[in-house]
Amino acid sequence: MFAVVRTGGKQYRVAAGDKIVVEKLAGEAGDTIALSDVLLAGDGGDLTPTDGLTVSAEIVAQAKGEKVIVFKKRRRHNYRRRNGHRQQLTILKIVAIGEEKKAAPKKAAAEDKPAAPAKAEAAAETAAPVEAKKAPAKKAPAKKPAADKE
Repeated sequence: MFAVVRTGGKQYRVAAGDKIVVEKLAGEAGDTIALSDVLLAGDGGDLTPTDGLTVSAEIVAQAKGEKVIVFKKRRRHNYRRRNGHRQQLTILKIVAIGEEKKAAPKKAAAEDKPAAPAKAEAAAETAAPVEAKKAPAKKAPAKKPAADKE
């Protein structure tokens, strides 16, 4: 079975066991990620619907691409600029194609949401005493008028 997935603004045709190099994705080597943006899937000449279809992949390594030299020059103006760039890349190994999205990750996300207000409440509790401790701003003493010279 094969699939066409989109990641990093590019499209890749993948099958189980393939290794691909894509734009940098978050994660460490050994982590498993799900590529949910599947554009096309099929087996041989038969196409299958892509609704809810995901491609699971394992991160093999985080790497850098080859250095690209950018050289700018304007004739007869003594203008030369040399710059280099190395793109951050992620090497993926495709583990499986065609897994349905599971409801478990959605539940995990729902469990994380109540924890966030608790942190906000704790921050509000610590912020309240700090505001009460603030003293009113002191005004500078008024300057005395200069003595008249005779």
